[in-house]
Amino acid sequence: MVDFSLWDILRNLLLAARWTVALSLVAFIGGGLVGGALLLARLARWPGAQRGVALYVQLFQGTPLLMQLFLAYFGLGLFGLDVSAWTAAGLALTLYTSAFLAEIWRGCVDAVPRGQWEAAESLALGFGETMRHVVGPQALRIAIPPTVGFLVQVIKGTALASVIGFIELTKAGTMITNATFRPFTVYACVALLYFGLCWPVSAASRRLERNLRRGH
Repeated sequence: MVDFSLWDILRNLLLAARWTVALSLVAFIGGGLVGGALLLARLARWPGAQRGVALYVQLFQGTPLLMQLFLAYFGLGLFGLDVSAWTAAGLALTLYTSAFLAEIWRGCVDAVPRGQWEAAESLALGFGETMRHVVGPQALRIAIPPTVGFLVQVIKGTALASVIGFIELTKAGTMITNATFRPFTVYACVALLYFGLCWPVSAASRRLERNLRRGH
Protein backbone atom coordinates (compact mmCIF):
# COMPACT_ATOMS: atom_id res chain seq x y z
CA MET A 1 0.00 0.00 0.00
CA VAL A 2 1.25 3.48 -0.95
CA ASP A 3 0.72 6.29 1.54
CA PHE A 4 -1.08 9.09 -0.34
CA SER A 5 -2.28 12.26 1.32
CA LEU A 6 -5.62 13.75 0.30
CA TRP A 7 -3.75 16.41 -1.69
CA ASP A 8 -1.76 13.73 -3.54
CA ILE A 9 -5.00 11.98 -4.49
CA LEU A 10 -6.63 15.21 -5.68
CA ARG A 11 -3.54 16.32 -7.59
CA ASN A 12 -3.33 13.04 -9.53
CA LEU A 13 -7.05 13.05 -10.22
CA LEU A 14 -6.91 16.64 -11.48
CA LEU A 15 -4.10 15.68 -13.86
CA ALA A 16 -6.24 12.84 -15.20
CA ALA A 17 -9.28 15.14 -15.42
CA ARG A 18 -7.46 17.11 -18.14
CA TRP A 19 -7.79 14.08 -20.42
CA THR A 20 -11.47 13.71 -19.55
CA VAL A 21 -12.01 17.34 -20.60
CA ALA A 22 -9.92 16.91 -23.76
CA LEU A 23 -11.75 13.75 -24.80
CA SER A 24 -15.13 15.39 -24.11
CA LEU A 25 -14.20 18.38 -26.28
CA VAL A 26 -12.97 16.17 -29.12
CA ALA A 27 -16.14 14.08 -28.97
CA PHE A 28 -18.52 17.03 -28.79
CA ILE A 29 -16.83 19.27 -31.36
CA GLY A 30 -16.16 16.43 -33.78
CA GLY A 31 -19.59 14.93 -33.17
CA GLY A 32 -21.22 18.33 -33.61
CA LEU A 33 -19.55 18.88 -36.98
CA VAL A 34 -20.42 15.40 -38.25
CA GLY A 35 -23.91 15.56 -36.76
CA GLY A 36 -24.53 18.96 -38.35
CA ALA A 37 -23.45 17.64 -41.75
CA LEU A 38 -25.74 14.62 -41.35
CA LEU A 39 -28.63 16.89 -40.39
CA LEU A 40 -28.15 19.13 -43.42
CA ALA A 41 -27.87 16.12 -45.72
CA ARG A 42 -31.12 14.80 -44.32
CA LEU A 43 -32.99 18.09 -44.55
CA ALA A 44 -31.71 18.88 -48.05
CA ARG A 45 -33.32 15.64 -49.25
CA TRP A 46 -30.36 14.55 -51.32
CA PRO A 47 -30.96 11.22 -53.10
CA GLY A 48 -30.44 8.38 -50.64
CA ALA A 49 -29.34 10.75 -47.87
CA GLN A 50 -32.35 10.26 -45.62
CA ARG A 51 -32.08 6.48 -45.68
CA GLY A 52 -28.30 6.54 -45.26
CA VAL A 53 -28.40 8.97 -42.33
CA ALA A 54 -31.24 7.05 -40.68
CA LEU A 55 -29.21 3.82 -40.96
CA TYR A 56 -26.13 5.56 -39.52
CA VAL A 57 -28.13 6.92 -36.57
CA GLN A 58 -29.79 3.58 -35.87
CA LEU A 59 -26.44 1.77 -36.02
CA PHE A 60 -24.76 3.94 -33.39
CA GLN A 61 -27.84 4.43 -31.22
CA GLY A 62 -28.65 0.73 -31.29
CA THR A 63 -25.25 -0.55 -30.18
CA PRO A 64 -23.56 0.00 -26.79
CA LEU A 65 -20.82 2.61 -26.62
CA LEU A 66 -18.64 0.05 -24.86
CA MET A 67 -18.79 -2.22 -27.90
CA GLN A 68 -18.02 0.69 -30.22
CA LEU A 69 -14.91 1.48 -28.17
CA PHE A 70 -13.75 -2.14 -28.40
CA LEU A 71 -14.31 -2.22 -32.16
CA ALA A 72 -12.47 1.07 -32.69
CA TYR A 73 -9.50 -0.09 -30.63
CA PHE A 74 -9.22 -3.78 -31.49
CA GLY A 75 -11.15 -3.92 -34.77
CA LEU A 76 -9.01 -1.40 -36.64
CA GLY A 77 -5.94 -3.35 -35.57
CA LEU A 78 -7.19 -6.30 -37.63
CA PHE A 79 -6.66 -4.17 -40.75
CA GLY A 80 -3.07 -3.42 -39.82
CA LEU A 81 -3.80 0.00 -38.33
CA ASP A 82 -1.89 0.80 -35.15
CA VAL A 83 -4.46 2.77 -33.17
CA SER A 84 -3.69 4.31 -29.79
CA ALA A 85 -6.24 4.31 -26.98
CA TRP A 86 -6.58 8.10 -27.35
CA THR A 87 -7.33 7.85 -31.10
CA ALA A 88 -9.77 4.97 -30.68
CA ALA A 89 -11.63 6.69 -27.85
CA GLY A 90 -11.83 9.97 -29.75
CA LEU A 91 -13.08 8.25 -32.92
CA ALA A 92 -15.67 6.09 -31.17
CA LEU A 93 -17.04 8.93 -29.05
CA THR A 94 -17.14 11.30 -32.03
CA LEU A 95 -19.21 8.88 -34.12
CA TYR A 96 -21.43 8.03 -31.17
CA THR A 97 -22.03 11.70 -30.37
CA SER A 98 -22.69 12.64 -33.99
CA ALA A 99 -25.49 10.07 -34.29
CA PHE A 100 -27.29 11.36 -31.21
CA LEU A 101 -26.80 15.05 -32.02
CA ALA A 102 -28.05 14.56 -35.57
CA GLU A 103 -31.25 13.02 -34.22
CA ILE A 104 -31.65 15.59 -31.43
CA TRP A 105 -31.25 18.47 -33.85
CA ARG A 106 -33.56 16.87 -36.41
CA GLY A 107 -36.27 16.75 -33.77
CA CYS A 108 -35.65 20.42 -32.94
CA VAL A 109 -35.96 21.41 -36.60
CA ASP A 110 -39.15 19.34 -36.94
CA ALA A 111 -40.56 21.18 -33.90
CA VAL A 112 -40.51 24.46 -35.86
CA PRO A 113 -44.02 24.96 -37.28
CA ARG A 114 -44.38 23.91 -40.90
CA GLY A 115 -45.83 27.33 -41.67
CA GLN A 116 -42.37 28.85 -41.16
CA TRP A 117 -41.01 26.75 -44.02
CA GLU A 118 -43.95 27.70 -46.21
CA ALA A 119 -43.51 31.38 -45.40
CA ALA A 120 -39.85 31.15 -46.40
CA GLU A 121 -40.79 29.42 -49.66
CA SER A 122 -43.33 32.16 -50.41
CA LEU A 123 -40.49 34.69 -50.08
CA ALA A 124 -38.41 32.65 -52.56
CA LEU A 125 -35.75 31.86 -49.96
CA GLY A 126 -33.43 28.99 -50.76
CA PHE A 127 -32.69 26.11 -48.39
CA GLY A 128 -29.58 27.79 -46.97
CA GLU A 129 -31.30 31.13 -46.40
CA THR A 130 -34.32 29.42 -44.83
CA MET A 131 -32.12 27.56 -42.38
CA ARG A 132 -30.00 30.61 -41.57
CA HIS A 133 -32.70 33.26 -41.20
CA VAL A 134 -35.97 31.47 -40.41
CA VAL A 135 -35.77 27.91 -39.14
CA GLY A 136 -32.27 27.85 -37.65
CA PRO A 137 -32.75 30.58 -34.98
CA GLN A 138 -36.01 29.00 -33.78
CA ALA A 139 -34.56 25.49 -33.72
CA LEU A 140 -31.53 26.79 -31.79
CA ARG A 141 -33.65 27.90 -28.84
CA ILE A 142 -35.34 24.50 -28.75
CA ALA A 143 -32.05 22.63 -29.11
CA ILE A 144 -30.12 24.11 -26.19
CA PRO A 145 -31.56 21.99 -23.31
CA PRO A 146 -31.31 18.56 -25.01
CA THR A 147 -27.93 19.35 -26.54
CA VAL A 148 -26.41 20.40 -23.23
CA GLY A 149 -28.05 17.45 -21.51
CA PHE A 150 -26.35 15.13 -23.97
CA LEU A 151 -23.03 16.95 -23.51
CA VAL A 152 -23.23 16.12 -19.81
CA GLN A 153 -23.82 12.48 -20.77
CA VAL A 154 -20.76 12.59 -23.05
CA ILE A 155 -18.59 13.91 -20.20
CA LYS A 156 -19.71 11.06 -17.97
CA GLY A 157 -19.51 8.58 -20.86
CA THR A 158 -15.79 9.20 -21.27
CA ALA A 159 -15.39 6.95 -18.22
CA LEU A 160 -15.99 3.96 -20.51
CA ALA A 161 -12.77 4.76 -22.37
CA SER A 162 -10.93 3.30 -19.39
CA VAL A 163 -11.74 -0.23 -20.63
CA ILE A 164 -9.34 0.19 -23.57
CA GLY A 165 -6.57 1.57 -21.37
CA PHE A 166 -7.20 5.29 -21.80
CA ILE A 167 -6.22 6.96 -18.54
CA GLU A 168 -8.89 9.51 -17.73
CA LEU A 169 -10.57 10.42 -14.47
CA THR A 170 -12.22 7.08 -13.73
CA LYS A 171 -9.20 5.01 -14.76
CA ALA A 172 -6.95 7.17 -12.61
CA GLY A 173 -9.34 6.71 -9.69
CA THR A 174 -9.14 2.94 -10.07
CA MET A 175 -5.35 3.00 -10.23
CA ILE A 176 -5.08 5.21 -7.13
CA THR A 177 -7.57 3.01 -5.27
CA ASN A 178 -5.48 -0.07 -6.05
CA ALA A 179 -2.41 1.71 -4.68
CA THR A 180 -3.95 3.25 -1.55
CA PHE A 181 -6.82 0.88 -0.64
CA ARG A 182 -8.98 3.94 0.10
CA PRO A 183 -11.88 3.47 -2.34
CA PHE A 184 -14.39 5.67 -0.55
CA THR A 185 -12.06 8.67 -0.41
CA VAL A 186 -10.84 8.26 -3.97
CA TYR A 187 -14.20 7.70 -5.63
CA ALA A 188 -15.79 10.50 -3.59
CA CYS A 189 -13.14 12.81 -5.07
CA VAL A 190 -13.82 11.38 -8.54
CA ALA A 191 -17.56 12.02 -8.14
CA LEU A 192 -16.93 15.60 -6.98
CA LEU A 193 -14.68 16.26 -9.96
CA TYR A 194 -17.31 14.93 -12.38
CA PHE A 195 -19.85 17.19 -10.69
CA GLY A 196 -17.41 20.08 -11.04
CA LEU A 197 -17.18 19.40 -14.77
CA CYS A 198 -20.89 18.91 -15.43
CA TRP A 199 -22.56 21.51 -13.22
CA PRO A 200 -20.99 24.60 -14.88
CA VAL A 201 -22.09 23.29 -18.28
CA SER A 202 -25.70 22.99 -17.11
CA ALA A 203 -25.57 26.39 -15.41
CA ALA A 204 -24.19 28.05 -18.55
CA SER A 205 -26.94 26.39 -20.59
CA ARG A 206 -29.68 27.81 -18.37
CA ARG A 207 -28.14 31.27 -18.56
CA LEU A 208 -27.86 31.10 -22.37
CA GLU A 209 -31.43 29.91 -22.63
CA ARG A 210 -32.65 32.87 -20.53
CA ASN A 211 -30.65 35.32 -22.65
CA LEU A 212 -32.13 33.92 -25.86
CA ARG A 213 -35.63 34.23 -24.45
CA ARG A 214 -35.00 37.87 -23.52
CA GLY A 215 -33.62 38.54 -26.98
CA HIS A 216 -36.68 36.96 -28.50
